[in-house]
Amino acid sequence: MKTKIKAFTVLELLIVILVVIVFAGLFLPYSFDDRGRTKAIRINCVCNLKQVGLAFRLWSDDNNSMYPMQYYTNQSGVLLFADATNEFRYFQAMSNELSTPKILVCPADKRIAATNFTTDFSGARVSYFVALEANEMFPNRLLSGDRNITNGRSPRNGILEANTNQNIGWTSELHNGFGNVGLADGSVQQFTINGLRNCVGHTGLATNRLLLPP
Repeated sequence: MKTKIKAFTVLELLIVILVVIVFAGLFLPYSFDDRGRTKAIRINCVCNLKQVGLAFRLWSDDNNSMYPMQYYTNQSGVLLFADATNEFRYFQAMSNELSTPKILVCPADKRIAATNFTTDFSGARVSYFVALEANEMFPNRLLSGDRNITNGRSPRNGILEANTNQNIGWTSELHNGFGNVGLADGSVQQFTINGLRNCVGHTGLATNRLLLPP
């Protein structure tokens, strides 16, 4: 017996192709736009941190090759602004080099940038941490980076300790489990959690103290 095979007619085939094209047009652009938007945000954040790194270097050139973290100390040599409440003052000291406080807010952050460095500038208007031991003589040390860095514990007075014995990583708050870090050599790196842990392991410090904005 011969089995009669029913096939698509040309009209039916065209209708199927048309339906596929319509659904592709409805859904694919959104996924592409989301990926493109996420990439653009991360690139803008990297640009911000590059400008921050440059500001640190320019400031140190005029202040005995010291970053503000080393320059501002009390009479006993203790860092003057090393607490969550005053973290923003290290950036405030570099207002001339930074030019605008807008670059201190990551585009992925819900925080709103200050309009200037005096009247409305505070830690709530900052997205980036400051590495208290940063030193341009040690290019592998951390300098600044996204505030969504974590070691799984609450920072003590705003200071997060990052070392190779801790589960250092990122929360999903800003870049969906990724993060950007500026190094003392002026470069900015986009790190996964494993990349961040590898970076922390090569700073030359047993403990990296990172001062986070509140």
